[in-house]
Amino acid sequence: MLKQHQVVHTKFKAFNCDQCGKSFTRKGHLKRHHMIHVGGKSFVCDQCGKSFQDRYHLEKHQGVHSEVKPFSCDQCGKSFTHKYNLKTHQLIHSGEKPFSCGQCGKAFRNKSNLKIHQRIHSGDKPFSCGQCGKAFPYGNYLKRHQLIHSGEKPFSCEQCGKSFTQMSILNSHQLIHSGVKSFVCGDCGKAFFEIDRLKSHQLIHSGTKQFVCGQCGKSFRNKSSLKRHQLIHSGEKPFSCEQCGKSFTRLTILKSHQLIHSGVKSFVCGDCGKAFTQMTSLKSHQRTHSGVKSFVCGDCGKSFFFNKDLLRHQKTHKVSSCEKRGRPMGHYPDRVHLNTVGETGDLNKSSSGCCVKLKKLEIRLHRIQL
Repeated sequence: MLKQHQVVHTKFKAFNCDQCGKSFTRKGHLKRHHMIHVGGKSFVCDQCGKSFQDRYHLEKHQGVHSEVKPFSCDQCGKSFTHKYNLKTHQLIHSGEKPFSCGQCGKAFRNKSNLKIHQRIHSGDKPFSCGQCGKAFPYGNYLKRHQLIHSGEKPFSCEQCGKSFTQMSILNSHQLIHSGVKSFVCGDCGKAFFEIDRLKSHQLIHSGTKQFVCGQCGKSFRNKSSLKRHQLIHSGEKPFSCEQCGKSFTRLTILKSHQLIHSGVKSFVCGDCGKAFTQMTSLKSHQRTHSGVKSFVCGDCGKSFFFNKDLLRHQKTHKVSSCEKRGRPMGHYPDRVHLNTVGETGDLNKSSSGCCVKLKKLEIRLHRIQL
């Protein structure tokens, strides 16, 4: 036994797996490892039915059902079923993180967390969905994904009845009912329900846009915005309305669209009582009461309530009056395009295409001569 133990210190691993090349210090460890390739899990827990590749892992698992936790932390009193769990826990109090990633330097309290982290660098995704083939680096990511196929939402809000696929999403949702916004921006004081929303918001102040589109080079503050943008290039519209078949790039746009079919107009104007299906429509309408015309023409300074009206107006600067009627300049034999009249009475053709009848032109020339 002593000789077997001393091999641990030499780091010599004499037993190699002929299938994957992994090496071990002991023959028993190699045999246990072989079960991974065979796929056999012959040791079954009689209480929950969970199966294991060897007796050692089965016995370790059965400690969960026994509720006996003989290993206690002398600092906080928390108890554990296994000694190694206690040792890992004690690192929280000491702050020690002995396992470091060789690629990025990030440190962890235990080796298993380090191995899981290293999948980020290697790109290894060993957990695959049997229905769609999508692969994940972690088992809990796969389980969460599979709820999409089953449609199961096991976590429900007691206040409004809304259901979620994850407990973490439910917890975040419940903050809406409490009204507590614990995460505050240090730059502008704006508060948020979730820390992820705060982090996303803080990128506005930093100006950081690290997610770049490979097709057009446009950059975004977060990955979700980039993915949403990429649908423009692919032309994909994954969210379809069941009633009319119209498709959309985003779920939020689909939900807004569906209100048209339901006839529900939840957003009411406080000034005139007019109701709208969307908040954006209500805000646009309220400009008519406030008198604020936010959309200003850069050519003539004229302002408008709505952007669509500004765009329509700007076309008048780009197109001549003759062209707007569907006829090219010079189509009318009795008209010329006047910009200025010189002292000599010479006519200069206008770049703007102002049409004047010949009779009116004669009157203008007579007034200039006077």
